[in-house]
Amino acid sequence: MTHSNTAAARALADAMTLEQQVGLLLHPIIIIDNDGDPDASSGFGGPTLRQLIEEYGIRFFCLGSIPDPASTSRILNRLQDIARGSGSRLPLVFSTDPRHSFMQNDGAAHRAAGVSQWPENLGLGAIGDTELVRNYANILRKDYLAMGIRMALHPQVDLTTEPRWARQAQSFGADPARTTELLLAFLEGLQGPALGPEGIAATVKHFPGGGPQLGGEDPHFPYGREQVYPGGRFEEHLAPFRAAIEAGAAAIMPYYGMPVDLTVDGELIEPVGFAFNRQIITNLLREKLGYDGVVLSDFGLVTDIEIGGKPFPACAWGVEHLSPLERVGRLFNAGVDQLGGELDAPLILRAVAEGLVSPERVKVSATRLVKLMLDLGLIDNETDTRPSAALLPLPQDVSLGKQAQARAVTVLTNGSDDLPLLPLAGPRKVHLVNLSEEALPAGWSAVDADTAEVAIVRVSAPYEHRDRYFLEAGMQQGSLDFPEEEVERIAALGRRLPTILVVTLNRPTILTPLVDAVDALLVEFGIADDVLLEVLTGGRAAEGRLPFELPRNMAAVEASNPDVANDTADPLFPAGWGLSLSSRNPELSKAGAQ
Repeated sequence: MTHSNTAAARALADAMTLEQQVGLLLHPIIIIDNDGDPDASSGFGGPTLRQLIEEYGIRFFCLGSIPDPASTSRILNRLQDIARGSGSRLPLVFSTDPRHSFMQNDGAAHRAAGVSQWPENLGLGAIGDTELVRNYANILRKDYLAMGIRMALHPQVDLTTEPRWARQAQSFGADPARTTELLLAFLEGLQGPALGPEGIAATVKHFPGGGPQLGGEDPHFPYGREQVYPGGRFEEHLAPFRAAIEAGAAAIMPYYGMPVDLTVDGELIEPVGFAFNRQIITNLLREKLGYDGVVLSDFGLVTDIEIGGKPFPACAWGVEHLSPLERVGRLFNAGVDQLGGELDAPLILRAVAEGLVSPERVKVSATRLVKLMLDLGLIDNETDTRPSAALLPLPQDVSLGKQAQARAVTVLTNGSDDLPLLPLAGPRKVHLVNLSEEALPAGWSAVDADTAEVAIVRVSAPYEHRDRYFLEAGMQQGSLDFPEEEVERIAALGRRLPTILVVTLNRPTILTPLVDAVDALLVEFGIADDVLLEVLTGGRAAEGRLPFELPRNMAAVEASNPDVANDTADPLFPAGWGLSLSSRNPELSKAGAQ
C-alpha cells in the first residue's frame, strides 16, 4: 500500500456525497446469465443491476452463477460502462468465491466451468508444494483478469481442527505452519509482490480462524453459532492471519462464529459474532495486529430473508435481538468496512441519520475501498490490456490441473508390503462403481462383478442430509460414519474379488469398517475419472499425504478438542500418512496429459 494512493483515496472520498460513500459499503451477490441484461433482476428477485449501480451507488459485486468466461468478460465490461457514466463514476470491482475446483456449493465454491480444474485446497495441502500453489494462484490471477474479476473471496486459511466441520475443503489442512506457508505462496501468485493493475485482491478468511466450531456445526445456521477453544489454541488459529497481514493481504473476512468463553490477552471476549465484535475487529485486528486494509463481513449478517421457500436468518449471532438497523450500527462500529451480501443502501443512510453510524465512520471505510480500487489500477488506468477470456481454459493450465489432481491422491493401503495391488498392470477386465467406463485406458474393459478381475469403487465421504434452511442441503455436516448398508455393499464386493476403494474427502471420514474389507484404500480431494484411472493404472504418480488425521470412530471425535489439530485418540491414519504410488510412465506423470 502506497502513501500516495492513501492520500488520493482520501481526496476522492472527500469529494463524494454521503450517498456515494455508502454505496461503497455494500457487497451484494449478483447472478449473471448469458444475456447479461442490466435491466433484469440482479438475482433473487431483487433490484436490477442498473438500479444497484446508478441508484444505490454500489460498486462491489460478488458473482454467483455466471456464463462462460468470454460472455462474462463482455457483460462485465458493459456494466463497467454504466458505472463510469453514473454517480461517483467509480469503476466496479467484481469478486468471486473459488471457481477452479470440483465442489459446487452456493455460498462457498463453484465447480470449474470454462477454466482449468484443480483439486480443492485440501488437496494442495496434501501435496504441500509451495511452488505449485504459487503457480496455481498465478493461473487464477490470469483467468480472473481475463474475465474482469478483480477480487477473490479466498484463500481460506481456517485450520481444520474439528473433523465434523463442513467448510474444510477450501482450507489447506490442520497444521498452522503448513497453512501459513501455502497461504504466503498463494498471495504471491494472486496479488503479486505488491497489489497493482495485474493483481487480484485477496480476501483472507475467516478471521480469527473458523475451524473450532462446537460439535462441528456450521454457523450459517442458528444451531452452529458457537465457536469454542477448550484446548486454548486461539493463537494457532490466528497465526496464518498474522502472516497474511504482514504479506499485505488486500482484505480480510471475519467468520460468522460467536466465541464462547474465549479470553485474549487476559480479556474475556464478548460472545457475539466476530464481525459484530469490536474487541476482535478493532482492538485485535486493527490496533494490535496493525491491519488497515478492507474488512469485508461474511455474507448475510443483517437481513433475515427467504429464498426458494426456505428461511435464511441473518447470521447475527449474539445480537439476534437487534433490529437490522441496529445490526448495521454494530457492524460498522466494530470496525467492518463492507457488508457482504447486503444491498440496502437506504438502511445505512438511515443508520447515519439516526446517529448509529457517524458520517466520519462512513468516510473511513469509503476511503479504504477507494484505495483498494487505486491499488488495483482501476481508477487511473482505464486501458484494457487483459488477456482474452475466449482462449480459456489454456491447454497448459488444464494439464497442470490434472497433474495436481493426481499428485494429491493419497494412498492409505495398497495390498501387502510384498504384494502391492497398485498400480494395476493391464489391460484388465474391471468392475466399476461410480466411475465412467469411457475413462478406462485403451484395451481395458468394464464388466460385471462376476467376470471382473478387479473392482474399483468410488464413493463420497458421508454426511447427514439436512434441508430446513437455505444453503443447508449443500453443507456436508454431522456424523462421519458411513451408513451400514453402504459398508456392507462394499465389503460384499471385497469378499468376491480384489477391490480398490477411492473416497472423496472434503472433510475426514471414519474408514475403520472398510479398511480391512478392501485390498487398496485411497482418498482424493477432487479428481476427474480419467485422471483417477490413470493413477490406478500407472499413468500418473500419487504423492499425497493426509492434511489431517482420519479418526478411528465417532466417539473419539466427540471426545476431542475442536480447536486442537489432530486431537482424536488413536486415529486410524495420522496426519501426514500416505504411501507413494509411482507411475509406470514417468514422462506422462511429469508432464501431465494434454
